[in-house]
Amino acid sequence: MPGPTTEGESIEPQSLKKLSIKSLKRALDLFSPVHGQFPPPDAEAKKIRLSHKMKVAFGGVEPVSHPPRQPEQTGTSSALALPGPEGSKSTQKGVTENAIVVGPTLQPKGLNSIGTSGKSTTIIPANVSSYERNFSTSALMERIPSRWPRPEWHAPWKNYRVIQGHLGWVRSVAFDPSNEWFCTGSADRTIKIWDVATGVLKLTLTGHIEQVRGLAVSNRHTYMFSAGDDKQVKCWDLEQNKVIRSYHGHLSGVYCLALHPTLDVLLTGGRDSVCRVWDIRTKMQIFALTGHESTVCSVFTRPMDPQVVTGSHDTTIKFWDLRYGKTMTTLTHHKKSVRAMTLHPKENAFASASADNTKKFSLPKGEFCHNMLSQQKTIINAMAVNEDGVMVTGGDNGSLWFWDWKSGHSFQQTETIVQPGSLESEAGIYAACYDQTGSRLVTCEADKTIKMWKEDENATPETHPVNFKPPKEIRRF
Repeated sequence: MPGPTTEGESIEPQSLKKLSIKSLKRALDLFSPVHGQFPPPDAEAKKIRLSHKMKVAFGGVEPVSHPPRQPEQTGTSSALALPGPEGSKSTQKGVTENAIVVGPTLQPKGLNSIGTSGKSTTIIPANVSSYERNFSTSALMERIPSRWPRPEWHAPWKNYRVIQGHLGWVRSVAFDPSNEWFCTGSADRTIKIWDVATGVLKLTLTGHIEQVRGLAVSNRHTYMFSAGDDKQVKCWDLEQNKVIRSYHGHLSGVYCLALHPTLDVLLTGGRDSVCRVWDIRTKMQIFALTGHESTVCSVFTRPMDPQVVTGSHDTTIKFWDLRYGKTMTTLTHHKKSVRAMTLHPKENAFASASADNTKKFSLPKGEFCHNMLSQQKTIINAMAVNEDGVMVTGGDNGSLWFWDWKSGHSFQQTETIVQPGSLESEAGIYAACYDQTGSRLVTCEADKTIKMWKEDENATPETHPVNFKPPKEIRRF
């Protein structure tokens, strides 16, 4: 035992890293005496495993007693058969060298009989030892077909109209419930209303002093709502074409906006990391949904709980209880900002897009379904889905990808074309929205244009086949 240290002796300071390495080395010395080597295979465990596989694969085959051996025949025989189990190479007496003697084999009750599990039974010679059969394990492994749903065939989409008129980036879009017009908000601080059928400009609304980041049209009133970087949320009366209400309370720019489908309630999310709930008529703020740590950049609502779902730059998605203004659930599956979300019009499910992946979740519990099978590898600003199950995502680099909702397969990957005179870096898509029928798509882009897309009528499954391979590994996060 060393004595107590005197004042003259210096004690070596032990850093946390050194202590961790020492502890790790001690654990390795205790529990892993032979480094870099795998433990020897357990013969008994392998035998049990293979016998279980054989029981699963060949459980329906019943061994039958051997038929009586036929007496030896003399003369020539043209019968062709396999050698018997004894493996003797000599032929029987009186038989020519070309003849092969038939060995005892299994005679099952029915050659075409099907087992109870629906699989055809296999004939195994009863007199072959189990050790000889165990050498080929690949033959015993049951091949499980892919349970991943096969994508439905969708016609590819094509650009059929380019609308010009804005003087800045086009940041937002919303369709009229009657499907006769749609509105777009831009960085030129204006809101323009366009005719769906012809693409002609019908009206220009001014009032914002910064770019317009969010738009929504009410299906219960003659109101349109807009939100912008100027911290303002405005209610426009479309009969008078002027602002009748403003909602004050945001401390910074307002990035997203949504209308409740059944209540007279407006939801806005902004750079102050708060989602605010407004009473449309009284202009009162009902709730300030706090909990996000960064900008709230996407929001959607639904009639049932969770009635409000928000996505944020803090990489989380939150479900909110609208009765109490509290968080119900927080989803932390994404690793990057959740800039876009879309609710399926028929199913109880939604999808969220981030720079790392596009994910699908079920509602109301928010259970993770699966990732989309490809990665767009860009910042995704916009996404939308129609009733036919065609989901579209638009990226910062101008990539526009179309997906099959059910399987997550990307059946079309296209690039938007910038207008003449624009920089190639202006090929960015900021907003996307389907019309009420789901047959037309509108994208808002950084080259100051609005592009309209539709399905190619001449495409068939023969001209554009589905090139789909089910995933080998299904990630559960």
